[in-house]
Amino acid sequence: MNIEIVTTANEGLKETGFGSLKACKSVFDSMVKAGYAVNLNLCVSREDLDEIVARQPSLVVLAVKYIPLDNENDIWLADYFADHGINFTGSSRDVLDFDSNKVSAKDHLSAKGIATARYFTAIPGQYKNEHELPITFPLFLKPLDAANGNGVDDSSFVTNFLEFEAKIASLDKEFNHPTLVEEYLPGREFTVAIIQASNNQLLVSPIELVPPESKNGLRILGAKVKKDDSEELRKIDDDAIKTRVKALAIECFVHLGVRDYGRIDILADKSGQCFFIEANLVPGMTSGSSYFPLACEIEHQLTYDEVVNLIIEQGLSRAGQESLG
Repeated sequence: MNIEIVTTANEGLKETGFGSLKACKSVFDSMVKAGYAVNLNLCVSREDLDEIVARQPSLVVLAVKYIPLDNENDIWLADYFADHGINFTGSSRDVLDFDSNKVSAKDHLSAKGIATARYFTAIPGQYKNEHELPITFPLFLKPLDAANGNGVDDSSFVTNFLEFEAKIASLDKEFNHPTLVEEYLPGREFTVAIIQASNNQLLVSPIELVPPESKNGLRILGAKVKKDDSEELRKIDDDAIKTRVKALAIECFVHLGVRDYGRIDILADKSGQCFFIEANLVPGMTSGSSYFPLACEIEHQLTYDEVVNLIIEQGLSRAGQESLG
């Protein structure tokens, strides 16, 4: 069976993905060690993708969600390979939209009765004073569709209207999208890696994330913390909390319709109640630092190579089926 890994020059993308070309090379090396026949493709055009289709691979590993084109619409890889009848890893395009748009995921899960932090969106000038805001301070502000902590820092935590307006203006200038505004949850932070094994059982790996304390006394998991790898990743030793976190993550995974694998981020309030925050459906795969493989290692003692192999086994289990989209 021949396998193709597809990525693009994604340093400028704010979307989720395996990470840099180095991360994709780590996935490639793991697959080679496992004995797979695999190519690593840095794609920048539709012609690059057409060449992959011509080789009729048994599986395409999608390391990014789309390929951006100048003066054209982005090519969403899940749609492209589904349209060509090619088996690929990860979720369908409509499900990946829950990753790209945090509000759509929250709306979808809220409608299913799943707990999510209260939220609204805002653009500069939309609200004239504090009394017009749908939720009272303190609030937490972040980009609607960015990943990897982009746009998140100490100024994301706002306690008054002046701070609110300043952060809205800053995010609008940088991202040119409405800002997601959430009630601030001061409790513990968790992330849960989920892999759907080839027997359709879910391997669930919950861990706690503990950012360093900033000079303002906050613990915010922003872009700088993630880039510096200064946060602590901990096994959840309290069985009751672990049970709650796992149950919520599984509910989100199932109700969002995720296929193969994904990472669910969860926050707790001061009483310990857990809330869905966001879904990462093409999670980072940087060896030694990305949450997804590290969560599997911390919870289940899986090596990086074993995590990659589980993903590939699940994808290959569909090889030859008539409907692959």
